[in-house]
Amino acid sequence: MKPFTPDLVIKPLREYFLMFVGMMLYSFGWIGCILPAKGVGGGAAGLSLVLCTALENIGIHLQIGTMVFIINALLLFIAGFIVGWNFGVKTVFCVAVISLGMNFWQSVLPEGNFLGIDNLLAVVLGGILAGAGIALCFSQGGSTGGTDIVAMIINKYRTVSYGKILIYCDFFIIGSSLLVGMGISAVIYGYVLTAVVGYTVDMIMAGNQQSSQVFIVTHDYERMAQAIVENVHRGVTLIDSQGWYSKEKSRIVMVVCRKRETSMILKFVKTIDPDAFMTVGSVMGVYGKGFQAISKD
Repeated sequence: MKPFTPDLVIKPLREYFLMFVGMMLYSFGWIGCILPAKGVGGGAAGLSLVLCTALENIGIHLQIGTMVFIINALLLFIAGFIVGWNFGVKTVFCVAVISLGMNFWQSVLPEGNFLGIDNLLAVVLGGILAGAGIALCFSQGGSTGGTDIVAMIINKYRTVSYGKILIYCDFFIIGSSLLVGMGISAVIYGYVLTAVVGYTVDMIMAGNQQSSQVFIVTHDYERMAQAIVENVHRGVTLIDSQGWYSKEKSRIVMVVCRKRETSMILKFVKTIDPDAFMTVGSVMGVYGKGFQAISKD
């Protein structure tokens, strides 16, 4: 058992504080910028906006934050029966903060485009704020729920890359806004928003790099490799190694993954071997199955 140190309390408090700030920033981006500009987006927030608009068309008014909570709660409930109930506390915390944050901003901010800027600029600004909030959450090991949970459910039965699932879900949600009379401008704003959010997250977390290369030095390399293959659905390479000081031979676990999958891998590493030594580096290009195809030109 590890001896008590102030860091055992300060570190979790810092992580949850930063996730709280990130989710409040995300919520403000949606309620303060995207919503007044008549925009729409992907994820649980975008789907909530579409559903709330549909309900308003029949005279039922519901706050977006409440709808976000309902959608995430249903997804978590369904995923619990399909992939198990091993959801992190951070995911539940972030989902709750997003829902409460959206309702808070919607109740205190004035209606309409109070920023006084062009709708397109408002959507871009909202995307930057939302992306910054997501990146802050990801950096602390949190998750915003929504399509993250959908990806978890789909990967239970089929190995589909996380990025593809996000793109398909976002395109479907944004396109469905036409069915509730939000107009073609909302769809255009939605695709602009999706691009801005994705680029902002990548830029904040790792510049313009799209993939990570993780080296894990651990004596329990077989269990580590199996856990990554089964849970993250990424290929693993074992590299023969020898510690110069101890002269002990072992193997290094090497994984190449998407940036958004890095925090998930680090979480599994910590669970299996808290004493594992890890390095995470950005790679300029990754080619092959599951990543970018090699050009035939």
